[in-house]
Amino acid sequence: MVNEAPTKVSFVMDYSPNVNHTGIYAAIENGWFAEEGIEVELVPCPADGSDALIGSGGANMGMTYQDYIANSLGAAEPMPYTAVAAVVQHNTSGIMSRAEDDITSPGKMAGKRYATWNLLVEQATIKHLVEDDGASFDDVELVPYEVDDDVMGLQADLYDCVWVYEWWAVANAKLQNYPVNYFAFGDMNPVFDFYTPVIAVNDTWAAENPELVKAFLRAAKRGYEYAAEYPKEAADLLCKAVPELDPALIQEAQAIISPQYIADASSWGVIDEARWSAFYQWINDNQLSENPFDASAGFTMEYLEN
Repeated sequence: MVNEAPTKVSFVMDYSPNVNHTGIYAAIENGWFAEEGIEVELVPCPADGSDALIGSGGANMGMTYQDYIANSLGAAEPMPYTAVAAVVQHNTSGIMSRAEDDITSPGKMAGKRYATWNLLVEQATIKHLVEDDGASFDDVELVPYEVDDDVMGLQADLYDCVWVYEWWAVANAKLQNYPVNYFAFGDMNPVFDFYTPVIAVNDTWAAENPELVKAFLRAAKRGYEYAAEYPKEAADLLCKAVPELDPALIQEAQAIISPQYIADASSWGVIDEARWSAFYQWINDNQLSENPFDASAGFTMEYLEN
């Protein structure tokens, strides 16, 4: 009997390789995709992000964020792609600043320089949190985000506070022995505990290959469960696959993110409709998209087997 050749599935990254992707690399390195008859083709993230590539069918699947999917859902012509699994259960992003500046809550960003990406939902999030904490968003000075290293930007005094992912930027600060403060958005207001990142699939391709999507997610689930249980070994696998990564930073970051892959969910990948919809309803209520859209749209759990 001749073994069938594996089916190639293209998967576009949302950024350069990091611990968000550890479960994918672990599943590749441990042969779990191969067991499902899948050969994963990892596609580098385009300069304008992964969403357009997934939506256009240029990649079968990929990694993106709930807030980015909102941009498509509210567009005049939404792109045909859908989130099918949560990579981590809770929003692991927030505001990092120099410890000496005492920016320990959103209100204390008033009178300080915030490095912005100049995105509508991003700035509305900061405005909501600052004003909810009793300060005025008008008193926050917006400066452009123009660095590759968030810690370096603080050290160079390019800004006073910046939106970061704790597992990467705070871990980097710790390795450099650079004292920082950090607060998480999800701790400030549960509406901002949205899903970031998620695995998404092109709708047309998924409709034609539903069993392949399920198979991909079965292998990915094993990879992320492994990374959750064995953070050191998983980090080693990631560094083996991507030798240019800094092993010390990856180990530090992995130790922070591994407990978040599953956290308080029943199993890896689960997306809670109430939490998903709460964030999208906030976007609708604040008219932050071109058009209002169904707050429960943009994700499905039909391909994830628990």
